[in-house]
Amino acid sequence: MENVLIVTNFNAGRKKALKYKKQVSKFVLEHDGRFKFADIDELQSINFSEFDTIFVMGGDGSVNKALPYLVNSDKTLGIIPCGTANLLAAKLGISLNIKKALKTISEGNVKKIDIINVNDNICGLRCGFGYDSDIICKTPQSLKNRFGYFAYFIAGILFALRLKNKHYRIKIDGKDFEKEASCLIFANSANMYRNIVSLADNSLPDDGQIDIFMLKTTNPVVLYLELVNIFFGIRKNNSRAEYLTGQSIEIENNWQVCHIDGEKKNLKDNINISIINQAVKIYSK
Repeated sequence: MENVLIVTNFNAGRKKALKYKKQVSKFVLEHDGRFKFADIDELQSINFSEFDTIFVMGGDGSVNKALPYLVNSDKTLGIIPCGTANLLAAKLGISLNIKKALKTISEGNVKKIDIINVNDNICGLRCGFGYDSDIICKTPQSLKNRFGYFAYFIAGILFALRLKNKHYRIKIDGKDFEKEASCLIFANSANMYRNIVSLADNSLPDDGQIDIFMLKTTNPVVLYLELVNIFFGIRKNNSRAEYLTGQSIEIENNWQVCHIDGEKKNLKDNINISIINQAVKIYSK
């Protein structure tokens, strides 16, 4: 940790990054390092060869924007959670408390995690279509600023009242499927609501697998029933949902809108999703 690029998103998570700016720069100096701040939207102009460590002060969307510069590199990522959800940080045992998050970095425990490639878009956490995409992409920033992560819970209830199925032609590891689904999720790590709920059994960001969740109902009551099952760890293929894994997925596309780690994307071409094993070095518990 000699030369540190501190990537900031001051609009994330009720502007927590702005509050922590001095504390993080002091931390780097105390560890005999040098640092430079960069806004999340300035990354294309940064010479990453100058840095051995990249701190990201933001949420999952901010981490996602930094990941393309770290894949298969010798640089180490340090997450300082300042966003609304911070799901990747939660999966890695990184605390929302700034002092504890910095302590995790100072302890120096580094692991390598997988990354998902979605049509050449890098994804550290998950890519979602349908219901999941609506919740992430259509929840107003003002609502997130006011209620934090609970804003997604509110949006989830509202969007459940207008679920719609779409026909998908999918190939998973060479096997063809045709499915009617109101939600598709492809996850590197399937935890939601911090680590309270997971859409897959034993889902880890370094297991070499993509966890796949298909919601097949448009009935909000049936959806809530499946969510209750998920909450209690009951994840079985049934008429409501399917739980699969794979390493290579192809989807016949017709102008799909999705989110990739919380960022809205319009995918024009057929969708190709694959896993990049052990692609990013990251500080974790």
